[in-house]
Amino acid sequence: MKEKFNITTSTCVPLPLENVDTDQIIPARFLKATTKEGFGDNLFRDWRFDKQGNPIPSFVLNNPTYSGKILVAGKNFGSGSSREHAAWAVAGYGFRIVVSSFFADIFKNNALNNFVLPVVVSEEFLAELFTSINANPKTEVEVDLPNQTITNKATGNSEHFQINAYKKHCLMNGLDDIDYLLSNKDKIEAWENK
Repeated sequence: MKEKFNITTSTCVPLPLENVDTDQIIPARFLKATTKEGFGDNLFRDWRFDKQGNPIPSFVLNNPTYSGKILVAGKNFGSGSSREHAAWAVAGYGFRIVVSSFFADIFKNNALNNFVLPVVVSEEFLAELFTSINANPKTEVEVDLPNQTITNKATGNSEHFQINAYKKHCLMNGLDDIDYLLSNKDKIEAWENK
């Protein structure tokens, strides 16, 4: 069982780049492992480190000013290949939520399957978040999954977001697809015995 989602309040890491594809999120050369562990170390590897493995100071993940459980990304995050490792890398780094105005469908589903909540907001709300975070890196954002709202604590502005009801249930109860099936074992057996 995974950590349950309810209301998450956190500072954010801003990544105001559009069309971030899965090869940037986790480069293909790091896809050799067969388990989900360890991918967070190579999240945005080619943007975080130079060829000698030294951190690139200008990249936001190397800037101690920014931290938190929420990655605020530009439009069209997670495009490109269908590699699930991209969601593993985002989760492995410690992000629980990614906010963008648009996600590639495959990344969005992979994120949900790996207990990373993708929150789609309007372009206007996304721009406001970037402005608030740039003005004050300690800006907090509240993501309320039960009520499906996201609130910029700096301005008090909120938006409603959409999520599949089944995935919402699974995230709020810490269940993956197998856990969900097992939680309904009695009902399944009762139906089979009819």
